Amino acid sequence: MIRLAITQRVELFDDYGERRDCLDQRWIKFLSRCNVTPLIIPNVLTSALAIFLAAPADGLLLTGGNDLACCNGDAPDRDQVENRLLDEALSRSIPILGVCRGMQLVQHRFGIELHETEGHVTGRQGITVDGRSTVVNSYHRYGSTETVPNLDVWARAEDGVVKAISNEQQKILGVMWHIERMDPFRSEDIAMVRRHFGGRKGA
Repeated sequence: MIRLAITQRVELFDDYGERRDCLDQRWIKFLSRCNVTPLIIPNVLTSALAIFLAAPADGLLLTGGNDLACCNGDAPDRDQVENRLLDEALSRSIPILGVCRGMQLVQHRFGIELHETEGHVTGRQGITVDGRSTVVNSYHRYGSTETVPNLDVWARAEDGVVKAISNEQQKILGVMWHIERMDPFRSEDIAMVRRHFGGRKGA
């Protein structure tokens, strides 16, 4: 079975004076459908690196939640952890999947400027995937209509906002819809995850 390092969002609970790492249970259910064992990563850099490097992971999954620091986000600890994990994954040719914020992290790393978007927080949104129309969800406030040569675009919204990217050489994949929130899970998303990470151990 494939083992993926999966990052978590940060939630602030002022009543308790706590910063909590959180992961939607739907991720566990979705990854189970993909024959994937999650390796849950905390937003504490030393511990995150120790877990990621000792496992070792067959892939890195950067999840959604929390805006990036460049987009006025409030989780710099998460930015630090995910950027470092991204460095390690790229240096080791470990496949990477970014979902929503995770894709934005990859875009930002490759020099793409993110800007505020309108109409991209909705349970149903029509997009074009490889020339075919489909419907997904959308829960992001930032995005881009541009890309760079290193990141191929394979899905866009009707207003031109980039919805999916890839770099086959560096084993990078990114989507702006929450694959774990689709009800029922889309067979296309399950196949995408199995295909992207299956090259190391098989799905």
